Order: sequence, then structure tokens, then C-alpha cells
Amino acid sequence: MEPQKFGRYEIKAEIGRGGMATVYHAFDPRFEREVAIKVLPREMLHDPQFRTRFEREAKTIAMLEHPAIVPVYDFGEEEGQPYFVMRYMTGGALTDRMKHGPMSIQEVAHLFERLAPALDDAHAKGIIHRDLKPGNILFDQYGEPYISDFGIAKIAAAQTNVTGSAIIGTPAYMSPEQAQGENIDGRSDIYSLAVILFELLTGQQPYQGDTPMSVVVKHITDPVPHILDVKPDLPPAIGAVIDKAMAKDRDQRFSTVKKLTEALNAVARGETPDLENVDKTLVAPSKTVVGKRPAPVAKTMLAKPGQVPGPAAPRKKTGLWIGLGAAALLVCVAAVGGVILLRDKIPFLGAPAPTRSPIAQITDTLEVRTPTITKTPGVIVPPVASDTPTLSTSPTPTVPKLPSIGGADQIAFLNNNDIWVVGVDGSNLTPLTKDVSEKNDLQWSPDGQSVFYISGKCIYSVAMSNRVVTQLTCFTAADYLEAFEISPDGKQVAISLNRVLYVVPFDLTALSHARTWLQLVDMKGCFTYGNLANQSFPKAARWSSDGKKIAVNTKSVEGGNQVDMIRIFDIHTCDSTSPQPMDSFPSTRFTMTGFSKRPTIASFAWDGYTLFVLNSIYRYELGYLYVYNTETKKGDVLDPLKTSCCYTEARFSPDGSYLLFAYQNINSGDSAKTQLYYISYGSIGTGITYTPLTLPDTLFSVPADHLDATLRPANP
Repeated sequence: MEPQKFGRYEIKAEIGRGGMATVYHAFDPRFEREVAIKVLPREMLHDPQFRTRFEREAKTIAMLEHPAIVPVYDFGEEEGQPYFVMRYMTGGALTDRMKHGPMSIQEVAHLFERLAPALDDAHAKGIIHRDLKPGNILFDQYGEPYISDFGIAKIAAAQTNVTGSAIIGTPAYMSPEQAQGENIDGRSDIYSLAVILFELLTGQQPYQGDTPMSVVVKHITDPVPHILDVKPDLPPAIGAVIDKAMAKDRDQRFSTVKKLTEALNAVARGETPDLENVDKTLVAPSKTVVGKRPAPVAKTMLAKPGQVPGPAAPRKKTGLWIGLGAAALLVCVAAVGGVILLRDKIPFLGAPAPTRSPIAQITDTLEVRTPTITKTPGVIVPPVASDTPTLSTSPTPTVPKLPSIGGADQIAFLNNNDIWVVGVDGSNLTPLTKDVSEKNDLQWSPDGQSVFYISGKCIYSVAMSNRVVTQLTCFTAADYLEAFEISPDGKQVAISLNRVLYVVPFDLTALSHARTWLQLVDMKGCFTYGNLANQSFPKAARWSSDGKKIAVNTKSVEGGNQVDMIRIFDIHTCDSTSPQPMDSFPSTRFTMTGFSKRPTIASFAWDGYTLFVLNSIYRYELGYLYVYNTETKKGDVLDPLKTSCCYTEARFSPDGSYLLFAYQNINSGDSAKTQLYYISYGSIGTGITYTPLTLPDTLFSVPADHLDATLRPANP
């Protein structure tokens, strides 16, 4: 019987099962998101040193941060079972797309172009994947590829190592040095990627065998099959690229995935890459027609223009004996430890498949059990392509001048973890990012030309003009990074790091060098707030219009319970020795429905002067909306749509005259659609009927998603 709970995670379905792990689709109630959990066998903990190795390697994997790597959210041990928690990918695996036949070189080049920086970045940090195969290349709902299970094979190898040289992987994609138990580097992954390349272009793997062992031996001993023998209509130049990438001697391979991808791109453009000078230049397109190879060769160099390649020197016949010895070793290892996984039973590749059931991250060769899609909150349903705005191919798109309403002209918000912008009138909807990495705390730059945001432990910005994402800084040693709020005058920024709020100068150069809280302190900011001893944790911050005051949503302990409280501080004197709030609410000021049972403020807004709007939580991050006046010290229900529930993420316009908020009709249950409203605050209560911004139905497909919307002040 499948478990219903695993730690805090609610198990929904088993996705796959293999020799080294079982993968589940689960829900994380703490962060209200879908996840994939890979559970390793209890037997791994029998080794007393495994816990140390597991934690060391898992921390390294979890620190990998790249838009093309499926992130590891969590890892640990639950009732004697080690586990990993990863993002739940909804676009299927590369194995799914192989059912439709071979891909074109152009399609494969595009795929490799996205994955290359991720692999090279990991290799530069000394992290090797060890099990690259189509099942570990996953897609998001937009069809963008990601690498899954990075380096997890090494953890499994640590436990199953019997001979002192851990051998683990999938036989069909294993490099010769990995198969022989040698120490490996990034070039082993390049070999595996080349095997995938061969399969994507031809529809079959380069080496066939009756058993996994026979396939492994062929990787060690047999020459690289000539791809033109399998698919003669491919460009002749591709053969040399495959030969170099799959060279038995790792020193003869491409040194980086980027160089392999550059050569592949050259072939896709009709050029002939000069592989002897692959780092330097590309040869002009050649008209030479290269036929089949006269005989298997150890190394093939592509002919220069106007020449026909001749046979290379005969291969030394030592590989067979090496191979037989290695095979004997592998038989022993397999018999004792069972460390070589069964190869994937892979259908053939072709054009992108239609909408399908999600597939979670699977390292081992698994028997995939495809779940039925249901309308479960939190499951991302791929949007219909024809209705979804796409990224412009122009590096500097022309954006028409947008109307200014309430002193704002654009809204930035999150949709399925990506940043979108739209005019305050609902026009000119445009996506800014397409990486689907989790983001929060969106914030316009002071010049309005980019959007800052938090992702993991890092702060990034994405430019409006060319959609280039730039990393500002990363607090890699921190446990929490929860707020990034720039003052209206652009001179200060509030950063909540490790549950302490630091107000420091908004100096991009200084911030780019800040990696720890001590470096934030060294920036000699105006204000610091947070009392860990008294369990007073700042979660979010908002500025007054003049930048002299700051309001902080703080979780504090009152009467033995953790309660959210908005506290306002006057910081213009820069005295943070014993900060005392000017005002606090809701507390005894007013009552919020359900707040006694769930005392959490999901979001709040400040007009910069006297009015605050905040919402409680009823479902997800939505709840009842309230307004608080700092002059009268009174609060009351705010219900612009006259439906009671459910509102979230209200934001005042720059001049305080308009209110932006998201809304779901509670009467629609799980089928409720999120809608954005931008209304005149002064008209609330006059009986006027408001209409939401006109946006595509494909937006906001996940009711539990937060929008984190923010308004851009219009240029005067």
C-alpha cells in the first residue's frame, strides 16, 4: 500500500520505481506546491558513514543553481529512508518525445544549447551528473528542457561500491571510463550526451546488445558506429562531431559541452566545423560529399574543403583484452552489488508531444506509471500555445507608450513562476522570464527598466529591453532570504536575511559583493530589526512615500502563539539600538475573520501615508480584505466586489488613488479563476461594478499560485 504521508509531504501517487529509488508525486503543504520525492532504500543507512556522505553530497547538489537544472528543494531522512525533494515537472521527459521518430539537427542543437551552460557550470564546480539519459531530461509546461537528478548517482554509488571504484549508471549511455570504474570528470557526461545525440538523430542507440553487460562491453571495446550508416540523409559533417564526442580516449573529446554545442550548431547551419581547431574557428560551408567510412577507425577527422577523408591508422588491438578484463570485473560487481541499472526501454523521438500527464524526476530506469490528470489545486496545466503570448525574437522590442493610471503604467506579476508585465489597462501583456524557477518579492528598479526578484537565496533582475537576467548577489550560507524592498526614492533597500531586516543603501556595486549578513552590516545602513531571542521575525516590508518610515510584517510570539503583526518604525534618525514601533496592528485594533485560528497576514499594502490594506488567509494565500487607518487607529472589512472572499496581494498605486488586487470567487471552489483588478480606491462603496483586467484564460491556471504583483511608477 502506498504511503499517504512522508514527513510533511502528502503523497498523491507513485510515479516510478527502480532498483535504487521510488519516486512519488506529492504536495508540500508548507509552501503549497507540487513536488517530486525520490525515496532511497532504507538499506543505504546500514553503512554508518553513509549519512555523512549523503549529507555532504546532497548539500552540494542542492546548491546547484541554474535555470536549466531541476532544483532540489529539500533532502533528509524520514523513518530510516533518505530522500530528495525536487520540483515537479509537468512537460514530460525526453523519453516521451522519442515516440515520434528522430529529431532534426536544428531541434537537437536548440535542446543542447539550453542544457550546455547548465552542464558546464556544474562541471566547473566539480559536480558530474553520472547518469545522463533521456529520462533525466525533463520539460516544463512551455517545452523548455531541464536536467534532473544532477549528481544523485554519486550518492547511490557510495553505498553500492563493492570494489573500491563505484560503477553506476545506465549501460546504454555509460562512458568507457565510467564502465571500467575509473575516476571520471565532465567529459564522461559529454560522452553520455553524445550517445543521446546519436539516438535523437537516428531513433536508435549506437550500441545494441542482448544484455546490459554486452552493451557495456561494446562501449569499452567497439568503435563508434558511423551515424551515416544508420541515417544516410544526415549532413556528412555530423559524423565527425559524433566521433569526437564519443572518443574512447577522453582527451580526444570536446573539453566542454559548449564546444560540442557550437560544433552541432555549425552543422545545423550547413557549415563544416574544423574539429582540430574547435576552440578557434569554423570552416566555411563545404560542398564535399562524404560517403560511408571504408573501415572502423579509432579517430576520424573531418576532411577540409575539397578533400575526401582517407582511412586513419589501424587501431591497436588491445581494446578487446581490456574489455574482457573489464567485463569480468563488471560481472563480479553486478553479481555482488547489483550496481548497474537496467537500461531504459526507450521509444523513439520526434516533434514535441501533445499535453500529457506529468512525469517526475527519475534517476533510475523506472517502470513509469502515468497518473491521470485531475483538477487538483497546485498542478500546473500547460497553457494552450495559441492563446499564450510568446517571447519576442527581437533583442530590443519596441514597447508602445502605455497609459498612466494612478501614477502607474505597468504591472509586473508572477504566472506559473515566471515574470510577466502588462499595462495597467490590461494591454501589452508580455513574459519577461521563461525559466519557471520559483520567485518572490517582485520589485521594480528605481528607473523602471527592470524587475528585481528573489529566487532561492539569490537576488536577480530581469531587463525590460532584452529580457536578460542578471544576478545581483547570492547569500549562499543563509537559511532565509525573505524580503527585498527598495525605497520610493531609490536610495535605500530593506533586505530580510536570516529573519533579520537590514535597511542599507541601495548601492548595486556594494550589494553585488555582499554574501553574508556581516557584509550587509558593513554597508552601514540606517536600521536593523529582528529579535531572534524573542522569536520576532520580519517577513516583509513596505516603505512610506518619503522613505522615512518602514512598515514590517513581523511574526512574533504572543500568549504562547505565533502571530503576524504589522509594525511601523520611524527610521529617519537611524537609531536601531532599541527600535520601538510607532503603531502595531491588527492586535487589539480590530478583528479579522479567522485570524484567531490562523493568525497570518498573507500580504499587505501601504499608500505611503495613512492607509494600509491587508488580507487574512482563508484558502491558499487568499482571504478577507481589511483596511486600517493609522490616524484614526481603526480597521474595517474592505470588500470592493461585495462578495466577502477571497482577496490577496493588494497594492496601492504610486499616488495612492488606485488599488490593485487579485481575487478568486470562493463560491467557485477549486475551479475558481484568479482575476486581477485595478480600481479607483475612492470609488469603493459607491455601488460601482468593477471589471477585471482582460487577460488570457491560460494565465493563472493554478489557484494556489501567488502573483506577487507590483506597480511601476509612470515616467512624468
